[in-house]
Amino acid sequence: MRSQVVIGLNAVIMAVTTGAPRILTVKRAGHSLAPGRKKSRMQDVGSEPVEALPFGPLDALADRTLELGLRRWVREQTGVELGYVEQLYTFGNRNRDPQELEGGPRVISVAYLALVREDKPSGTGEALWRDCYQFLPWEDWRSGPPEVIRRTISPALEEWIATGPASLRQERRERCDINFGLTGAPWVPERVLDRYELVYEIGLAAEALRDGLRPCAPPGGEKTSQPALGRPMALDHRRILASALGRLRGKLKYRPVVFELLPPKFTLLQLQRVVEALAGERLHKPNLRRLVERGGLVEGTGALESRTGGRPAELFRFRRDVLRERPAPGVGLQSHRRR
Repeated sequence: MRSQVVIGLNAVIMAVTTGAPRILTVKRAGHSLAPGRKKSRMQDVGSEPVEALPFGPLDALADRTLELGLRRWVREQTGVELGYVEQLYTFGNRNRDPQELEGGPRVISVAYLALVREDKPSGTGEALWRDCYQFLPWEDWRSGPPEVIRRTISPALEEWIATGPASLRQERRERCDINFGLTGAPWVPERVLDRYELVYEIGLAAEALRDGLRPCAPPGGEKTSQPALGRPMALDHRRILASALGRLRGKLKYRPVVFELLPPKFTLLQLQRVVEALAGERLHKPNLRRLVERGGLVEGTGALESRTGGRPAELFRFRRDVLRERPAPGVGLQSHRRR
């Protein structure tokens, strides 16, 4: 029996608005990834319908490039015209689209990361903006260690380690410590995908229960009911989101992508808040400002922004000449908290 393969295109569209990292989601796909089949419905998780990243199939005849196909689907579903776009990763696990279990094609999805400034969406997909940390609540350390790690994730990880085969316990211990910063290990912001994979593997993601993964049981007893953590997404779209956030956090250190999310003129405080929103951490203010100014990333405009009840703040702009001068002009991540 000859198997079919369909190429899908996914977009993680991110903005930062009033200090919150936001992603654009859709409620309706308006298409089927499988030719000749009915239009796809967003798959439910439990009793609630879930949202998805904007996505659609590649039209091999009409789309000259993958990126043009992606832009077409995003425009149709959300009304957004994309600016900065980069290819993220290709996702192709078997049965990642449930229609494959019913005889549908294998779906290979090419995911992209796009950075925009938030605007009101339109289009056919019933698009709306969501706080990124609604989907990945353990990633936001701006107010200190997330309570969900101490209360739920860490105990579940300890159960998972203890109930594993003796030959795997050391490996599991290392995975948990390295990715979640346990037992003295540092928290590494870029390990977003590794952390989501662990949350999925131990059964704390709603998608894991939907996919038939059985949660681990504690020693000497049955598995107690654990809450599904974070807002679920259709298919494997939360995994794609985790990949995108981890990529973006890494790029902050060596590429000036953060300026794609800022207006042409901005204050240094605005810059700091955008970086903190993406990094999920409060940053050391003097070090960050010293880095961006001495590194030649910004230049003053001579204009001031008046703020009620405070001193006027100088407005800056991104200095594009730095792209020719330095091979890795990032803003760095100088965390305010001790590791």
